[in-house]
Amino acid sequence: MHSRILVTGGAGFVGSSLAISMAQHASVPTKVTALDNLKRRGSEMNLPRLAGAGVEFRHGDIRCPEDLTGLEPGLIVDCSAEPSVLAGYDGSPQYLIRSNLEGTFHTLELARRTRADLIFLSTSRVYPIAALNSLAFAEEPTRFRLLDNQPLTGVSSQGIGETFPLEGARSLYGMTKLASELMVQEYADAYGLRAIINRCGLIAGPWQMPRSDQGVVALWVAAHYFRRPLRYIGFGGSGKQVRDMLSIADLTGLIHHQIENFTRLQGGVFNAGGGLPGSASLRELTDLCREITSNVVPIEPSSEDRRADIPIYISDCRRLASVASWAPSQSKLALLSSIHEWIRTNERSLASVLTASL
Repeated sequence: MHSRILVTGGAGFVGSSLAISMAQHASVPTKVTALDNLKRRGSEMNLPRLAGAGVEFRHGDIRCPEDLTGLEPGLIVDCSAEPSVLAGYDGSPQYLIRSNLEGTFHTLELARRTRADLIFLSTSRVYPIAALNSLAFAEEPTRFRLLDNQPLTGVSSQGIGETFPLEGARSLYGMTKLASELMVQEYADAYGLRAIINRCGLIAGPWQMPRSDQGVVALWVAAHYFRRPLRYIGFGGSGKQVRDMLSIADLTGLIHHQIENFTRLQGGVFNAGGGLPGSASLRELTDLCREITSNVVPIEPSSEDRRADIPIYISDCRRLASVASWAPSQSKLALLSSIHEWIRTNERSLASVLTASL
């Protein structure tokens, strides 16, 4: 087991949740350090939570190798990234490239020097946009549904599998994550490092800032709670586009399982998402939010097509299920209810951050 764990991006939504869970539930005495540059608004709100769980916080930036000096982790959980699929399109991609590619290089150099194991959180956005947009689907009253008969391999009505073709453009963000995956694999081969790569679906849960570029599920719940208008953007403004949702509680359970079974799972590249049972369209998300909050908000349809948008993505996690005793267990209603309760409980302290994002 690992007695020293470093979580990069450790004050963000995912990183802080994982760091706190590992500090509180490790099976052996474990020192957990969270490294973060606190660039994203709202990340500073996680510092008291980290301290309360006994997680050591280190203010630093993975773009700067000097910020990693003195660290001696046995395991690195890499959650640090610029997560927006639209990053770089409105100007230079310099910050995106430096954070997501150069940062991965510096993290791998730390792993090489300390012989640390690595769990790398990648993304479903590594799959090419044109290929995803070419898939056969049916239009139902509330959503788009993938068909079994498809023009490409690695896809069925259950979703996208790891063998889905990777040729083609996928967004600047997706490119940095796929390139980072390749870098991780090359370092593992060249230096004998042990690594696991998780291509995560749409992660959601309490403490996620409600922003369209990183927390659309939290955004939908918060907009209903604060009675703010929303828009169905693209695909005719129908709101039928579909994504699968992975609760932070289920992701935390997966990471614990991978840590405990590292030797058996190392070298794996896994889709990790909510799968078909955890999928929802925006229209279905709206219905759930109305049920939970008892509020109805105006939603404007917009036929605007945005770069990097896709009509449907569902993670096919059967490869992961075949080698790990893990499957997502939190229902969509339970996930959204947990976000709603977090907003309600912390409304006074969160209002300025939340409303500024809506």
